[in-house]
Amino acid sequence: MTTPYFPCTPGARAFSAHTRRDFLYSLGASIGSVAFSSFLANEADAAEVKAGPLAPKEGHFPAKAKSCIFLMMEGGPSHIDTFDPKPMLAKMHLKEFVREGKMKSAMESGKRYYVQSPFKFRRAGKSGVDMAENWEHLAKVADELCFYRGCQVDSVNHPTAMYQMNTGNRFGGDPGIGSWVTYGLGTVNQSLPGFIVLPEVSYPQGGSANWGNGYLPASFQGTPLRAKGSPILDLQPPQGITTEHQRQNLDLLAKLNQGHAAQHPGHDELAARMENYELAFRMQMQVPGILDLSQEDAKLKESYGIGNDATDAFGRKCLLARRLVEKGVRFIQLYAGTWDSHDYIERAHGNLVRNVDQPIAALITDLKQRGLLDSTLIVWCGEFGRSPDNGVRGGTAYGRDHNPHAMTMWFAGGGVKAGSIIGSTDETGDKAVENVHHVRDVHVTLLRLLGLDDNKLTYFHGGRFKQLSQFGGQVIKELIA
Repeated sequence: MTTPYFPCTPGARAFSAHTRRDFLYSLGASIGSVAFSSFLANEADAAEVKAGPLAPKEGHFPAKAKSCIFLMMEGGPSHIDTFDPKPMLAKMHLKEFVREGKMKSAMESGKRYYVQSPFKFRRAGKSGVDMAENWEHLAKVADELCFYRGCQVDSVNHPTAMYQMNTGNRFGGDPGIGSWVTYGLGTVNQSLPGFIVLPEVSYPQGGSANWGNGYLPASFQGTPLRAKGSPILDLQPPQGITTEHQRQNLDLLAKLNQGHAAQHPGHDELAARMENYELAFRMQMQVPGILDLSQEDAKLKESYGIGNDATDAFGRKCLLARRLVEKGVRFIQLYAGTWDSHDYIERAHGNLVRNVDQPIAALITDLKQRGLLDSTLIVWCGEFGRSPDNGVRGGTAYGRDHNPHAMTMWFAGGGVKAGSIIGSTDETGDKAVENVHHVRDVHVTLLRLLGLDDNKLTYFHGGRFKQLSQFGGQVIKELIA
């Protein structure tokens, strides 16, 4: 039986500082012991309120990475057309797709058929990792990347697969990865959220539940910054309201809320709301400066693709992610999509790669030049892979279907084995066949790189202790340097 982990949070305190055993013990103790126990508990509560739920905490292991930038390519990028070349598909092009039995020409049957990749591949960097040729910029940092081709998931449905990749649970309602990380480690900068999300204008399938706090206290939910307009609404106080006025109002509100909270100690939502008011006040001082990219050097912004129509949007997200890491934000998730290319994959994936290629390469280069890459874990993935079949019979609008049995994801920085390829798929890319792991093991490995043990990072909810992996997993040791 694993030992539950109790970070110093309002939700966990009821099971750590005031356990049933402690309560029963106090009943048989002297009046002096009871008073002393009460004093210690009140002192611990006061220290927690002062520190706040997002105060930095020690992990379970020495951490390889201090922060994480998670690049989410919503829609499921095709591994076969990006980082996992399959020459066999050229020989099987337009033959019927069957898992068993004889193949025949799709032109005769009209059924699903194999489709070759429209992209040529090359080996990039000194490590010789495989990349489609249209990854022009990423190829320059190929030796910083660790490719993993053995990941498998459970769903072919976008919302459920997104939930599983982001929360570990296909059915939603569980905390996001960033929520678990900040729950376990807190964050360095108390004037910014510990978990920040940079979505597209349209939220991904499954909506904001992809970065929700689930059953964890509300302080650990992801904070999305809007893609257009003001990144955060009401960031500036109303005209005529000074900082001093806001501080006085918050102090009065806190006094009233604290009195109510003392009468209802089990209501964690109120404590989280009080902390969020304070965080919002502090954010007014820091966020405008962080979001102002005009402070950056013109050549650096150009390297991110800012100012170019194809790369400007994602380039800004990547540059902002680097600035947030510098300011001590623990977990940043960036969205780019949609990669759901059921047809015209050459055009669709070609445009999507063009949108993210230069910004991602610039992000890696920039972090390395600033000495931040070793302490920042970068993750690139979608919610599943793509199949070696599909397309339009007799035409050229070839595409690919959803595939939970094989997908490629890559990592950079943060203690991963750079310049390597871990795992493999079969000759058509239909299934992972070597170093195969469920996505829960990827989650466990991600936590380990950040210094957390999935079996100890638990939260009591619904009558049991819950964790990101749902019921445990194993570290993929081959990914760690």
